[in-house]
Amino acid sequence: MKKLTLFCGVFLLPFLSLAQNTGQKEKTTISKLDSVVVEAWRAGKNTPVSYSRLESKEIRQVSPSQSLPMVLSLMPSVVTSTEGGNGLGYSSMRIRGSDGSRINVTVNGIALNDAESQEVFWVNIPSFAGFLQDIQVQRGVGTSTNGSGAFGASINLRTLFTHPEAYGIAEFGMASYKSNMTMIGAGTGLLNNGLSFDVRYSHNAGEGYIRNAKTNLNSLYATIGWLKGRSAMRVNYIMGDQKSGITWEGISREQMEIDRRYNPAGMYYDAAGNVHYYNNETDNYTQHHLQGHYVLSINDNLTLSNTLHFTKGDGYYENYKMARKFSSFGLPNQTIEGSIYKKSDVVIQQALDNKYTAFVSNLTYNKSGIRANGGISYSYYHGDHFGNLLWAMYNQNIEENFRWYDNFGYKSDFSVFMKGEFNLTDKIVAFADLQYRGIKYMLRGEDKDMVSVNYNMKYNFFNPKMGLTYNMNAENQLYVSMAVGRKEPGRSDIKESIKSGRANEIKDERLTDYEAGYRLNLKKLVLSANIYMMEYKDQLVPTGKLSETGYVIKENVPVSSRRGVELSAAWNPFKQLRVDANLTLSRNKIKKYTSWTDMYDNENDWNPLPQKSRFFESTDLSFSPGTTGMAMVSFFPLESASLSLNGKYVGKQYYDNTSSDSRSIPSYFVMGLKATKSFRLGSSSFMDIHLYADNILNRKYFSNAWVYMAEFSNGANPYIEEGLYPQAGINFTAKVAFRF
Repeated sequence: MKKLTLFCGVFLLPFLSLAQNTGQKEKTTISKLDSVVVEAWRAGKNTPVSYSRLESKEIRQVSPSQSLPMVLSLMPSVVTSTEGGNGLGYSSMRIRGSDGSRINVTVNGIALNDAESQEVFWVNIPSFAGFLQDIQVQRGVGTSTNGSGAFGASINLRTLFTHPEAYGIAEFGMASYKSNMTMIGAGTGLLNNGLSFDVRYSHNAGEGYIRNAKTNLNSLYATIGWLKGRSAMRVNYIMGDQKSGITWEGISREQMEIDRRYNPAGMYYDAAGNVHYYNNETDNYTQHHLQGHYVLSINDNLTLSNTLHFTKGDGYYENYKMARKFSSFGLPNQTIEGSIYKKSDVVIQQALDNKYTAFVSNLTYNKSGIRANGGISYSYYHGDHFGNLLWAMYNQNIEENFRWYDNFGYKSDFSVFMKGEFNLTDKIVAFADLQYRGIKYMLRGEDKDMVSVNYNMKYNFFNPKMGLTYNMNAENQLYVSMAVGRKEPGRSDIKESIKSGRANEIKDERLTDYEAGYRLNLKKLVLSANIYMMEYKDQLVPTGKLSETGYVIKENVPVSSRRGVELSAAWNPFKQLRVDANLTLSRNKIKKYTSWTDMYDNENDWNPLPQKSRFFESTDLSFSPGTTGMAMVSFFPLESASLSLNGKYVGKQYYDNTSSDSRSIPSYFVMGLKATKSFRLGSSSFMDIHLYADNILNRKYFSNAWVYMAEFSNGANPYIEEGLYPQAGINFTAKVAFRF
């Protein structure tokens, strides 16, 4: 990696001296051509959906220790969590209560969600915020996009535009828990021959808040662009490499009272009963993204864009497991010096090797009150999943790196869409969006528990959307919309249904999303209010259980809903002061829900009995707080200095679907402080100093959890196993950035 970075730097240096100002017209042209690649997927000022934006200047001011979910944490209806307790490592977000598998994420119009799990593992692309031009978050179904359906929101990421002039940057940061962050980059600007080159590299490392939350993260972004007349080409390469400690197990309430930073991952006992921790209890993954974009401005009103994309990823978990049966690996009992062993401590690796290819073509038309887009996309995914037994304490004749399971997933996704905004009058704009998706998914092989997962599934989805926007005047706007979204189950959902003998019962999900909103845009005050009713049929909801590797286990519920109101405001009374705030109030319910509890005869033998059911006429959806809100006050005493104070409130939420207070995450309120000062070092060079303090009230809270419960027919106390994820107390980050 160091050699690659040095090569990129040496390669760019000769061009830095050649870059010249290309003129305002050329700057405008390249900005337009950079924008059009993702324009088809974004909401505009007259699109009747609720959305928020984060611009490059705001992204640059975010703490370098925070992954992308944390960057978005102050947006309306967003709730974030980290497994390691601070910003580095695994992190996640929910929007309107919907988890990451329901949040569609695209980079330059290409789906970033894993095709099988439908999740985005942000730790796999560390420091990604430093490679972005801007971010748009659409809440609800939103507009048509590539990849899995948006059931809570869609996040549209756009990588850096071509810079008109040569530049260089270097950022260095340090944070609590021995964290350090480095990012360097350079670009040639737009050269006389129309070429441009940019490269950015980042390295983050730290120990994390909880034990074994260590991280060693690297990422690289490199792009080559070419502009000539009305056409432009760009090739983007994005690499993410991560090695982190395993942190998904969580801790019990009792353990959290004793030691909030404890993590049981890798724990084992020696022959004398002493506790040890396996020193390579790790998660490892490397991912390469290659994007090729071609944009042709056919005339002033018509633009064509084509994108070809390829992703290659591979990695593994390595775990120490105590007292595992040899039969669970398909192995016979082992005989050592005349003794027969049915169980053994083992070290295992569970690995993934995947490839994803996609092609997207869009045509954009904009003239005389009509803004229309049409597009077609196709993607193909191939994922290999396998497990190797690396070591066993009792080993008679087990072959080296014994592979005990191997299965494959193949998924194709074809979609076509047409959408447009049409001026019905000088004040009323109509919106229509029609999308078809065809998905084929095939599983082959055996899973880690030796159960065959052979299965074929096909889906055909039609997703219509429509709405009206009424521009009362230049400052006031009203809108209404209705959108339908449909979504296929994820790989873990399908696997669990196969193993429970109900593979034919698992259903795709349907969401009808009704939205109505008002926007006020004054010189010093911006307000928005949005009412939403998200009505679900056969929604897959978390049961509260996790699979062995940390996936959320879900089940279909026939009828459920998320209904609420979102309010946001930005007030800039004078140049030195800005106030931002948002508030979401919601009711998130399942109707006629039956929960199932595992039953056993007694707490000693654990012989299984038929499950126990409990019926709820109405109950709360898990992980869906009824209230979330944010307030931030920013001061600008000088043009080159700023100070901001923010607070985030997240209301009480449940981590199963029984509305039980004993299985709930209490409400919490955390505050953060940020200070920035810029210094001019030369005519075109600057040094920026950023100081961050998070959770300045030192709140002792947890932001995520899972639970498993079993009961016994003999009346013994229920068995309850929980995993809670405590978050760091007050912590600090400092960053110095050089721009030239």
